[in-house]
Amino acid sequence: MDLILVNIIDGLVYGLLLFMLSAGLTLIFSMMGVLNFAHASFYMLGAYFAYQISQTMGFWPGLLIAPLVVGVMGALVERYGLRRVHQYGHVPELIFTFGLALLIEELVQFFWGTNQMAYETPEILQFAAFSIGANSVSAYKVFMIFASISIFLALLYVLTRTRVGMVIQAALSYPKTVEALGHNVPLVFMGVFGVGTALAGVAGVIAGPQLGTFPGMAILLGSIVFVTIVIGGLGSLWGALLASLLIGWLTTFAAASSFEFADILLALGMERPADMDDSILRDLWTLTLPQIGPILPYMLMVLILVVRPHGLMGKRGV
Repeated sequence: MDLILVNIIDGLVYGLLLFMLSAGLTLIFSMMGVLNFAHASFYMLGAYFAYQISQTMGFWPGLLIAPLVVGVMGALVERYGLRRVHQYGHVPELIFTFGLALLIEELVQFFWGTNQMAYETPEILQFAAFSIGANSVSAYKVFMIFASISIFLALLYVLTRTRVGMVIQAALSYPKTVEALGHNVPLVFMGVFGVGTALAGVAGVIAGPQLGTFPGMAILLGSIVFVTIVIGGLGSLWGALLASLLIGWLTTFAAASSFEFADILLALGMERPADMDDSILRDLWTLTLPQIGPILPYMLMVLILVVRPHGLMGKRGV
């Protein structure tokens, strides 16, 4: 029971981290139709900028300053890059954001090198908040949970209760009508892109000390973010949250499981082969759930698209 509770908390932390990344991307994707392959790279920049700031000013100034810097960079990328490319279609956009991701990775390696940075949690949170049996839950994980929930509530409030949120949601479906009413739709797009990349920066600042700050951190979470927004549904903040939590718990419980697929084969009446020299047979009989854990989110995405092409809470097709 203690192990189950620990996995629930770890899955919650990982899922909410994915939400911080996917929340901004789902707005960008649904509003502008842009598959921003560089989104996870802005997450990496948030971690590196925060690390650099923390060397002189500490963790907390980095938490405030780094996402703002990343958000401004994202807004400038939209204004002077994507906006010019957008008129030529989706393929140039994909090439542009893919190239941007490669450029950011090379710049990170040029300025900070290829080694992992010594970006650590703040001293004030370096203690165990509580214990579950023999396992302790760090105060920093609790901070990550509350920070992610606060961001979700703030976004939900802005999108559903403020005039700015109403304009953003209207521009999502009726951009020409919104522009005819006197609103600057290109400015709205630039703002949303900037806020989306700033959210990625926040995720990087918070996740950097926990998951490690290194040049490959963008690749580590890059593809899974797109899986998250597809499962949740385009344009749905609640869908992004639900999908993030599902993936977080799915991968966490799979990694902690000791389940072997040989048990299923034996239950089906199959006998273990006497000759295990064949590599395919050997892999099949020795396969465990933790080994396929990383591909489970992709299997879930395929299943969701077959059953519900709009995603769990999406308003239009993927």
